[in-house]
Amino acid sequence: MKALAITSTVALGLIAAAIGLFIFQSDPMGGEPVVVVVIDPDSRPAVNRDQASVPDIKEIPRLVPPPETGPARASAETPIAGILQRVEDSAQNSGAGVVRLPPVPVRALVEISRYGPLPKIAEDGRRPSQVYARPVTGSAEPGPGQPARIAILISGLGLSEVATTQAINSLPGPVTLAFGPYGRNLEGWVRKARDMGHEVMLQVPLEPFDYPDNDPGPHTLLTSLSPEENIKRLHWIMSRFSGYTGITNDMGAKFAAAQDAFLPILEELKSRGLIYLDDGTASGSTAGQIARDLGLDYSVSQIVIDEERNATEIDLALIKLETIAQENGVAIGIGSSLPLTIGRVAKWIAALKSKGIEIIPVSAAVRTGQQS
Repeated sequence: MKALAITSTVALGLIAAAIGLFIFQSDPMGGEPVVVVVIDPDSRPAVNRDQASVPDIKEIPRLVPPPETGPARASAETPIAGILQRVEDSAQNSGAGVVRLPPVPVRALVEISRYGPLPKIAEDGRRPSQVYARPVTGSAEPGPGQPARIAILISGLGLSEVATTQAINSLPGPVTLAFGPYGRNLEGWVRKARDMGHEVMLQVPLEPFDYPDNDPGPHTLLTSLSPEENIKRLHWIMSRFSGYTGITNDMGAKFAAAQDAFLPILEELKSRGLIYLDDGTASGSTAGQIARDLGLDYSVSQIVIDEERNATEIDLALIKLETIAQENGVAIGIGSSLPLTIGRVAKWIAALKSKGIEIIPVSAAVRTGQQS
């Protein structure tokens, strides 16, 4: 009996060890220390992503990677792209309908990886950047007779419930929303955002110059890592939720300046049918040149609209964005999820129609070929 008990104990220990090994191997950072950090939302400036953080962060959860087989939803019936429903538009108070975007993910655009579902180009050539995009009326191309058009990206969503709810409900559907990989219930937030007509993007943490003192979070892509290791980290980040049209950076001035490190990442995005939006905060970014060489759908934000955290400066930045759009036909601005920023943007958009300016999603702005 004692021998049997010892044998059973050893067997259970081996099983536990195997489970632990599986968990660590399913996570590019498996085995590293895990911490929960409480961050004062006002302890850092708001917008420059190499010096900033999302406000109202209570804690950053360290997520457990999904099962090897991926979530059951990835094998659901393919939603019929292009079916739009009209519901009352409480966000714009205009009487117009909200474009409710179809459910995601679309099965043909999903690859099951060890970390969870990843976007891919469908066998028939459909791309996530197209299928998951918000449709636009008319042509988004600038030209005679076309109104000036502006794309707005609100970043840092998914961590603060208050800010995320405010952005989804108070901003009109053409405003694009970017979610980071660390929030809870990201699939639920994305579903709510698309129900209100917002296309979404994924923020990927990239290494800033003062890393690790300024750390975007777990699985940050680093210049010191091999391309293979950075791709593993990218896949973990990309598997946090589905339905995004493309990627934008979170911080990353050092990584974006390192062409050898950045090239494999942008190649991966192109191979998966995604767009890349540079937030415009890193003057030495190599993204533009790499994107042109690869033929990657790419653009860059001309203005960080809340670089200064006060209403007057935000309003002035939005006016400057109008001027750029009127001169070039299309402009892109990016802002954080500060409640102040969301409120000023919502108020500003309500007055744009009288100026002959339209808000379009980021995907439409990228399609104009704005790669300045």
